[in-house]
Amino acid sequence: MTTQASLPAPLSGTTLILAGVVLAVTNFMVVLDTTIANVSVAHIAGGLGISSSEGTWVITSYAVAEAICVPLTGWLSKRFGTVRIFAGGMFGFGVFSMLCGMAPSLGALVAFRIGQGICGGPLMALSQTLLLRVFPKDKHAMTMGIWAMTTLTAPIFGPILGGTISDSWGWHWIFYINVPIAVVCSLLAWTVLRSAETELVKERIDGIGLGLLVLWVGALQLMLDLGREHDWFGAPMIVQLALIAGVGFLAFLIWELTEKQPVVDLRVFRHRGFSVAVTALVFAYGTFFASLVVIPQWLQGAMGYTATWAGYATAFNGVAAVLMAPVVAKRMVTVDPRRLVCIGIVWLGATSLLRVFWWTSGSDFWTLALPQLIQGAGMPFFFVPLTTIALGAVEEEETASAAGVMNFLRTMAGAVAVAISTTLWYDSAQEKRAALSGVLNGAQGTMDQLTARGYSFEQARMIVSQVVDKESVALATGQTFVIAAFVFAAAASIIWLAPRPTRAVDASAVH
Repeated sequence: MTTQASLPAPLSGTTLILAGVVLAVTNFMVVLDTTIANVSVAHIAGGLGISSSEGTWVITSYAVAEAICVPLTGWLSKRFGTVRIFAGGMFGFGVFSMLCGMAPSLGALVAFRIGQGICGGPLMALSQTLLLRVFPKDKHAMTMGIWAMTTLTAPIFGPILGGTISDSWGWHWIFYINVPIAVVCSLLAWTVLRSAETELVKERIDGIGLGLLVLWVGALQLMLDLGREHDWFGAPMIVQLALIAGVGFLAFLIWELTEKQPVVDLRVFRHRGFSVAVTALVFAYGTFFASLVVIPQWLQGAMGYTATWAGYATAFNGVAAVLMAPVVAKRMVTVDPRRLVCIGIVWLGATSLLRVFWWTSGSDFWTLALPQLIQGAGMPFFFVPLTTIALGAVEEEETASAAGVMNFLRTMAGAVAVAISTTLWYDSAQEKRAALSGVLNGAQGTMDQLTARGYSFEQARMIVSQVVDKESVALATGQTFVIAAFVFAAAASIIWLAPRPTRAVDASAVH
């Protein structure tokens, strides 16, 4: 921890404004890239000649790489300097963004997305750290408000920008737009923020722990991503990946709990409040993030939406989240945060059920968008107080480590949940199609009417098949949100197992 005496003098005037803009834009862009590809999966799949389920690897690979890199942020900052890592990470983010746009195959795109995630992983935390270093202390509250606003608004613009760009210019440009911004922000950061550089500390890294982390996380994600295409545990490769993930995870747990300077400090789980809050976060956030991937695929694959309009429908949940954030901030002072978390997660579950009853294969745009808007109002009630419960439960000197563990698990939860939910969704659609085909009434009569109007037999059969496909996917989507509602209900229930936090969280320690 940097001592007060060694802190740099805050910036002022134009330099301070420029530094604030660079840091805010960087955070915005990194968060934006977690959702910008969600509505572009269909375009990417079509452009590379792959299935939509394979296209989701573009999302999960970025999230997994980012998650693995998050615990390294503190060590990297000490070893090489906060500003150097920030400027270098931003430049690398731009380089890998350019390579993503140029990728000729799925393998290349996934590899470059991993590189993008590794470079982008530390940037969100470092942007917060540097904002607190360069702004005067009396402006820290305002500064964190700006940082939080970029974190909240980026997921809104991600689907909108991703859809519009993919439809207008092609999916490659969702990555190319990062390049000039990343280069400019990197150069400005190196120029403007150099006076805020931190002292270098030659601290050893837990290399074995990091290796085990990469091993089990990588094997787990490969198993989840490849399982559906390879008949799950009927394939030796999936069994081998499951064994590697399981054994690697156990080895990782044993090593990290006995290592003096672990890459992921698992000792924070001894605090009941932290363990309960993180468990609720993993299940609630993972379920929420998975919906941001499933919904655009349904809208584009079965409902005939363009990527642009799928982005508009998906992004509505962020609008209410921004509007309700100040309300939650005021309530945090007087209301038990456990109650706020419970209300927020129950709200997410209720809107999942709302989708089940409202959404059909014939729903119009506003019927689809309204539950998204309603759901967004519950997001700040869930996320902000949950962070307070988790970090307020640990010792003050453990806050930074606990925040790193929390961010790692949150990001991993999103990646794992996407892989699981899309598999369940695709399998459910196939089951519903088989069931509908077996009980279809009047199919022959419909085909006779179509052939009487001039359609060929094959054309008539294709139309009936498309109707069955559309209905089966709609039913599978509803079933997916029924499962989501149960997960949300469980997450809302367990939060009461956490004790009420007894101390405020120091924002300067959360990096």
